[in-house]
Amino acid sequence: MSLNRHQIREAAFQVLFALSSNSDASHDDLYHQVLESYHDTSEDVPTYLVQLVDGVTTHHQELDEEISKFLKKTWSVERLARTDHLILQIAFFEIDYVEDVPDKVAVNEALELAKKYADETAKNFINGVLSSKLG
Repeated sequence: MSLNRHQIREAAFQVLFALSSNSDASHDDLYHQVLESYHDTSEDVPTYLVQLVDGVTTHHQELDEEISKFLKKTWSVERLARTDHLILQIAFFEIDYVEDVPDKVAVNEALELAKKYADETAKNFINGVLSSKLG
């Protein structure tokens, strides 16, 4: 079974969440563990999944600096809930580094992740930050 981009983003979120708890974990093991939950028994890890995970991991500092620009002065990236932070990092990565994903799609997908993994307040917060970024 081949995953669609929405499922790949969700898988990337799950892998990144696991890595945020254990940065020494094997990416390959995490990919396969997460993909099993989608009943994806193929040996190939989707290229876009690797692109998202590696991109967020590689550019985390730049992404955090960019996210910080859109937070209230009394907030910092360190104060964000882990789920909110990761969802924003994925969205900012797609907006800033993935040319074939329209900004509106990145925002919508971030909100879909927030619906599933965060509460209503977080969803509204994420929407506000992303709307501010896109102006």
